[in-house]
Amino acid sequence: MNGMAWAEGLDVAITVSDAEGNIIYMNGRSATTFSKYGGKSLEGTSLRECHKPESWQKILRILDTGRANCYTIEKEGVKKLIYQAPWFENGQVAGLVELSMVVPQQMDHFIRT
Repeated sequence: MNGMAWAEGLDVAITVSDAEGNIIYMNGRSATTFSKYGGKSLEGTSLRECHKPESWQKILRILDTGRANCYTIEKEGVKKLIYQAPWFENGQVAGLVELSMVVPQQMDHFIRT
């Protein structure tokens, strides 16, 4: 993916797939996060291969509906926000972007008016 140099310095794991669910880009944080599964060598492989069937179905739903999926997880005492959203090209879903970022266990929440 051209023009993604800015993403390399970001402390957020960014993984991008095409419309078929094939990984087309991982920034450095994403490659580090998934290093035990192959890191950057995962580019060109299918998200289906590294997700449980129910997770793969959620990915397909995002690609089909064009609607995002957002949730938090905790693994080994680290809490993360996961944001999965479609990206578009010429008005059509062209793939999926997943952002994964570490968040504090307790996070401020503000209501703006």
